Amino acid sequence: MSEADDSAFQRGARLTLSPQSQPAPPPRPVVSFHRKELDTILRLYGRMVADGEWRDYAIDLLKDKAVFSVFRRSSEMPLFRIEKDPKLARRQGAYSVVATGGMILKRGHDLAQVLKVLEKKKHLRVVDA
Repeated sequence: MSEADDSAFQRGARLTLSPQSQPAPPPRPVVSFHRKELDTILRLYGRMVADGEWRDYAIDLLKDKAVFSVFRRSSEMPLFRIEKDPKLARRQGAYSVVATGGMILKRGHDLAQVLKVLEKKKHLRVVDA
């Protein structure tokens, strides 16, 4: 390095990089379920599998939302989708349960409350003695 180059460096001259050596932009954040959220969802999933209602699931982590899809058979359309959309957190709530046709069954701020719509209702029957 010459003396002129050294003095330019000390004065704070900017180093320009060629387009090939530009650093890559930081990766975009992906929305995902946290451990407690997954625990709540998988607890319900386990009960429904034990009852024979559900058989398979898929988790999709997208840029704008996370989706837990539930299937009766893996070759079919999902029965339900449990979605987490942080953009809606202040309005209707980040969590929603969506049926096969796209109808939103329940939406809210608390995941456990939202999942209650999927709980299998035990019907009481009158039994003749």
